[in-house]
Amino acid sequence: MTEFDLRGFRILPEYLAPACQADLVSALRDVVAQAPLFSPVTPSGKTMSVRMTSAGRYGWVSDRSGYRYSGAHPAGQPWPDIPAAVLRIWRDLVSDRRDPDCCLLNYYGEGARMGLHQDRDEADFSWPVLSISLGDEGLLRIGNTARGGATASHWLRSGDVVVMGGAARLAYHGVDRIRFGSSTLLPKGGRINLTCRVVD
Repeated sequence: MTEFDLRGFRILPEYLAPACQADLVSALRDVVAQAPLFSPVTPSGKTMSVRMTSAGRYGWVSDRSGYRYSGAHPAGQPWPDIPAAVLRIWRDLVSDRRDPDCCLLNYYGEGARMGLHQDRDEADFSWPVLSISLGDEGLLRIGNTARGGATASHWLRSGDVVVMGGAARLAYHGVDRIRFGSSTLLPKGGRINLTCRVVD
């Protein structure tokens, strides 16, 4: 399918062929084996419905101390390297001059969602955020750079890739719901979303 723009979000449907999706999931299993999924807590003490982990120099964490990047998994070990397959996508769509510092892995199980938020914990917003969808379909909602106003929605399917850059870099966005069981990529169902960011 042809790529298109939605409110400044560059959406590339079916960017990853099914075989590439399966290979990427296999590589991510190695990441999770080294840095197990955990359930982050917001600063207010609410447990998020998604589980997450990271790869790269930094991982994104959240607890009562706040949202931030950390050089170590909450259990204390360093984060594993970003899989080569992820870096190839980054270099193809974002830059072959600098690799991302963090690849955040969010796992959406049945009923999980992600409220509208901005990706703004990075030092340099001139670098886009790269988003990769695997598994069940997720309903992406895109807002504005300030809270409020009209939003737009689009169903992301397994293999779709999104690049958030330019004026859309600080747009509010979230995942309202997933269609659990809509994909056979993950044997137990669910959606994996990878977001790659330059942190420093």
